[in-house]
Amino acid sequence: MPGRRKLPSRGELRTWREFIETTEALRGMLAARLHSDSGLSPGDYAVLLALSEATGGRIRSSELAARIGWERSRLSHHLARMERRQLIRREECATDSRGAEVVLEPAGAEAFHGATVPHLRAVRELFVDALTPEQLTAAREIAAALREHLSRPAPPPPGRTESRPASR
Repeated sequence: MPGRRKLPSRGELRTWREFIETTEALRGMLAARLHSDSGLSPGDYAVLLALSEATGGRIRSSELAARIGWERSRLSHHLARMERRQLIRREECATDSRGAEVVLEPAGAEAFHGATVPHLRAVRELFVDALTPEQLTAAREIAAALREHLSRPAPPPPGRTESRPASR
């Protein structure tokens, strides 16, 4: 049937499953180590990392959501939990009354700094040390290729045609 997309082969599916299952195991092990070493979740760490890199330790919540790849509703719920733990605070944006800024609190900065060295040691132990320099280069290239592919607009589903030209 013309236009029908080819399904992955058995070998391709084995590679896919190995990739996904290994990635999930690695993420789980890193999350467990991060929590046992610091009491932070990977989500906490991602938020604190973005805030530590932001000018003045503050960032618009919409920009923070984009930076860490979360939906704004998920971020809002997570920020509420972090706010209760006094890791961050939210303030109205001085330049836009509709927006809010997330601000790194001293306790959040302290938690982030205390978690960073143990977390980076775990990354080295569980990821970097498992691979040769050539494999690390290949992993970086694979990740870049996947990110590039995923950033492209999705093609229309099989059997459907675009009713208007795509904008460029």
